[in-house]
Amino acid sequence: MSRAIAPSRNAHTAPSPWIIGAALVPAALIALPLIYVAIRAGQTGLIGIWEEIFRERTYTLLRNTLMLAVGVTVAASAVGIAVAWCVERSDLPGRRVWRVAAGLPLAVPAFVSSYAWSSIDVMFQSMAGAILVLSLSSYPLVYLPVAAALRSTDPAFEDVSRSLGDGPWRTFTRALLPQLSPALGSGALLVLTHMFAEFGALALLRVQTFTTAIFESYELQFNSATAALQSVVLMALCIPAAYAEMRVRGNKRVARVGRGSARNVITVHLGRTTFPVLGGFLLLGVLSLGVPLSTLAYWLFHGSSAGLGYAEILPALMDTILFSLSGAIVTSVLAIPLVLLAVRHRGRLSAVVERLPYIIHGLPGVVIALALVFLSIRLVPIIYQSTLLLLCAYAILFLPLAQSSLRASVELVSPQIEHIARSLGRRPFPVFLTVVLPNIAPGIGAALALMMLEIVRELTATLMLAPTGVSTLATEVWSYTYDAEYAAAAPFAALLVLISIAPVWFFTRRMLRYGEVL
Repeated sequence: MSRAIAPSRNAHTAPSPWIIGAALVPAALIALPLIYVAIRAGQTGLIGIWEEIFRERTYTLLRNTLMLAVGVTVAASAVGIAVAWCVERSDLPGRRVWRVAAGLPLAVPAFVSSYAWSSIDVMFQSMAGAILVLSLSSYPLVYLPVAAALRSTDPAFEDVSRSLGDGPWRTFTRALLPQLSPALGSGALLVLTHMFAEFGALALLRVQTFTTAIFESYELQFNSATAALQSVVLMALCIPAAYAEMRVRGNKRVARVGRGSARNVITVHLGRTTFPVLGGFLLLGVLSLGVPLSTLAYWLFHGSSAGLGYAEILPALMDTILFSLSGAIVTSVLAIPLVLLAVRHRGRLSAVVERLPYIIHGLPGVVIALALVFLSIRLVPIIYQSTLLLLCAYAILFLPLAQSSLRASVELVSPQIEHIARSLGRRPFPVFLTVVLPNIAPGIGAALALMMLEIVRELTATLMLAPTGVSTLATEVWSYTYDAEYAAAAPFAALLVLISIAPVWFFTRRMLRYGEVL
């Protein structure tokens, strides 16, 4: 049995000045991409905007972007929900192993999978190849929340459906699917926003979308005006999807009482379809994990470019650890006041500053980086191509993930504890440091781990904003692969996968064990 946590009686108390001030810092940071796009569009003028938006190339980019996003979302959703149902509701052999293994493709970054597939044959460097590769990389984003939801749904609805004479398919569509719709919608929207923001994988698979076009306009053609106007069109696609994702996240439960339904779920016997279903799982494992990992293993020891990048492995690894750790700390610190304001002091201000990061979340790193480059050169030139500017980009990109990790921990800390400390004469900020902070430490730890995993794999903003002479594992993979030096890229890609395996394994087991959703 599950229920939502009731709002605290103190949810509408006036926030402390330090919370308001601290929350406005990330809010102002998040607003920078919107300010940038508005400034550049205004400088171009109505005629320039009209010519750019309604030219043939824009239509081509729009068609490609929508085709890719919709194709991957539909394919990933179909695979994700099918895998989730098989491991949770059928007698599939070895389903305990499959339950965790099905989430492991998340350990292979999408651009690493694209590197592997594109190095096999140029036939995968196409729209069809991109949909295949990105669907295989993205389906766990649907599988994990749907599997978690299946473990906590009430089987009584299915029993009633069967008692009315409905077959397995009608029982699934009428009784079970409506219960899974929030988890399915959340996962599908997450895939959709990821596809709007994807760059590295598409650049390697030679598929042109708005993200690749924006990057080329800025990096290759030095045309920031065109890049800004293309960003306007992309924002028109991203913001509704990101807002819908935020609404779905906001409607999900945040706590559970117990470990799910007390009633036993009826396991469906696969019968004659056991071996075909098992074969499908094996094929999925080969395509999503076997092909990328075996291709990596091959290129580690073969190819004319083997050994070219060995001298750069250690510096790239150290820079990756440095940026991921510092970026995770900065992002988590900025997220804490946002979450405290949203949970403890609900109102218009808290609603705006909490939701703004989710709306920007759908924008790709290339737009964020472009905004920071433009504004830093004109307002604060000294921070251009500095570590500080890159950390700002990481904070803008990953604040929503830090908020999600921290919110549950903050909601579990009773505000009465703070009131008792305040009644003893202590000021708000010392109360936060000595009372609240120790109690939300587990959430901070989870946020740091998740942020580090995401920043290690981040590519676009790092390519555009990293200080001169600095590289990461992700940027080295992209650079070598873009020049078709697959063997030289292999060690960097292998290290990325190794770094990602442990966190992905941990988060997969945690989500499925506690019935959490993304």
